[in-house]
Amino acid sequence: MTLKFPLADEPDDFSREKGRLLFAGPVDFVKGVVAMSGLPAADRVEVCFAGRSNVGKSSLINALTGRKNLARASNTPGRTQEINYFTLGEDRYLVDLPGYGYAEAPVAVVAKWQALLKSYLQGRQTLRRAFVLVDMRHGIKSVDDEILTMLDRAAVTFQVVLTKADKVNKATRDETIAQVQTALAKHPAAFPEIIVTSSEKGEGIETLRAVVATLV
Repeated sequence: MTLKFPLADEPDDFSREKGRLLFAGPVDFVKGVVAMSGLPAADRVEVCFAGRSNVGKSSLINALTGRKNLARASNTPGRTQEINYFTLGEDRYLVDLPGYGYAEAPVAVVAKWQALLKSYLQGRQTLRRAFVLVDMRHGIKSVDDEILTMLDRAAVTFQVVLTKADKVNKATRDETIAQVQTALAKHPAAFPEIIVTSSEKGEGIETLRAVVATLV
């Protein structure tokens, strides 16, 4: 049976408030990790955010947390190669994975990043969901598909979050959603709902907060 991957519904009042409270609570940078040995203790639920370079990941994380500069737009040398850990409330981690698909990155850097990502995804028992960000203007590209396949193999549930929804018209929006739904049908680890967001306009932010807050 082929999953249809509908758009996520608006959260109910309970889930919306739970999401609001979680992201209004303490959110602090813990550390940037460059090797598995540097990961913090796996003592709390964590969610991770992944996406191509320039997909708007930093802007989305900042919008979710209501903090303008929590996640830096990563043209800072070195920072893009780290797994960045943030506390989220009292019992969760928000994990910002390095942007992928950056054409100018040296081959050795890409290989090291891929190895670290693979080890992290396969070995982190407290990881509840990976949110894979996809630019509404471009849809799922081959470099995204590689990451989705890696998540399939690691048996990590992932959910696609479409970003920059305010940058396209309705026709392009519908086209991209259809393309993403078709692409996801071949990925067994895909969670069967898509979240549409705009960091600038606030679209989908409450929905994504609620999803993160209600994961157990």
